[in-house]
Amino acid sequence: MFGKWKRLSGSPADIHIIAPVSGVVIPLSELSDPTFAQGILGKGVAIRPDEGRVIAPADGTVELVMETGHAVSMTTEDGVELLIHIGLDTVRLCGKHYRVCCESGSWVTRGQTLVEFDPEAIRADGCDPITPVLVCNAGEYAAIRMAPEGGIHAGEPLFLLRKI
Repeated sequence: MFGKWKRLSGSPADIHIIAPVSGVVIPLSELSDPTFAQGILGKGVAIRPDEGRVIAPADGTVELVMETGHAVSMTTEDGVELLIHIGLDTVRLCGKHYRVCCESGSWVTRGQTLVEFDPEAIRADGCDPITPVLVCNAGEYAAIRMAPEGGIHAGEPLFLLRKI
């Protein structure tokens, strides 16, 4: 864990975003959904979850939580606009296998549970629970360092953003 912090650490003015879910980090380019794979909605990574809990990756405001539970957007107290999309094509599940634990417009703190979900049940219903985590306003940062591919635990460093 400390090796990841070292690789992602920067100046005190840098912004740290933690992994919202435990699993395996993979590049967006490997996703079957072209909107995510091509980075149309923002820069980031995907996490193949090995548990069913999404936590707030930073302190901030939940801008929108879909009532189906499959997506949460938030703005951190530092102005980072994040999208956490739990699964591909999961909107068609109409909220089945998701439990929303936050509300649109609410302030959340780093590590607070946002959504609980059942990855195995999502798979059984024919969807992929892989979770893209995107910085939607990436153009506002001089650099974004991302955690390397491989295993990650919720709460470990995922992104380090350097202000312009």
